[in-house]
Amino acid sequence: MSIGVIDIGSNTLLLLIVDGAGRRVVDLCRFGRLGKGLDATGRLADDAIARSLEICKEYRRVLDEHGVAQPVVIATQATREAANGPEFARVAEGILRAPIEVIAGTREAELAYTAVARTFPELAGTPYVVIDVGGASTELIVGDGARVASAVSVPIGAVRLTERHLRGDPPTPDEARALFADIDAKLAPLALPTSVPIIATAGTATTMAAIELQLATYDPDAVTGYQLAPNVVDRQLAHLLAASVAERKQIVGLEPQRADVIAAGVAIFARAIRRIVAPVLITCDRGIRWGVAYERLSTAGAAGGSPPT
Repeated sequence: MSIGVIDIGSNTLLLLIVDGAGRRVVDLCRFGRLGKGLDATGRLADDAIARSLEICKEYRRVLDEHGVAQPVVIATQATREAANGPEFARVAEGILRAPIEVIAGTREAELAYTAVARTFPELAGTPYVVIDVGGASTELIVGDGARVASAVSVPIGAVRLTERHLRGDPPTPDEARALFADIDAKLAPLALPTSVPIIATAGTATTMAAIELQLATYDPDAVTGYQLAPNVVDRQLAHLLAASVAERKQIVGLEPQRADVIAAGVAIFARAIRRIVAPVLITCDRGIRWGVAYERLSTAGAAGGSPPT
């Protein structure tokens, strides 16, 4: 039994296929950039829709090749926020031959925590904060070592904040200050612990690890569990803000498609580290798509199917 999961995000569309033992069979990332222009218009852009639907067609072919009739498909902030999100979802459902669940931010947070808890069982009993930075939203989940103590989704993300603040190439100091102030204002009212580790999921986080490791070819196992000290995150952010998009595209470990929005994503983590006074940021490739897969594997195991790993 194979399980397919598609995560339709605000920047990327992800396809994960795992076997009945929870082993990765396929793990693909494509850039639909559904969150493009959303902050200003409240709608999904026509070119982003067209690009994302082509990715859906590709993913349907891959699913057919691996014998997955009906994947679990979730969509996040861009689709749930956009006025034309339901229209996009209907067309995508027809292509994927599967229903699309447009999940709430709290559900995103729950899935991110599930993925991290299953990936790092050694952290059981240790308080930490899971942060998932997406294109249009960021989820922050506080774990007390045994369970989720609180979870919140905040409408800040790498695409949204880049479009809102970072118009220069490279950004100006005033633009960077406005970016930081916006992030700080969104984090300030949240009930967050201090002096605990941050577990960072999604593409911005894994890109930070890939840059530090200088990975010419992305390796999910190498970035999962990689530890970044706060000063390293600050150093990366300063470098990214000082570089043009063309210069960022030359950085080893940075996918060119992320070059225009990566600085805003890293800034969210940098400001969260300051807010939490986190001693370390630990990156994790296994985000919400893996949370869905782990849930399905557990359900199959409880029903007498293949047990989860």
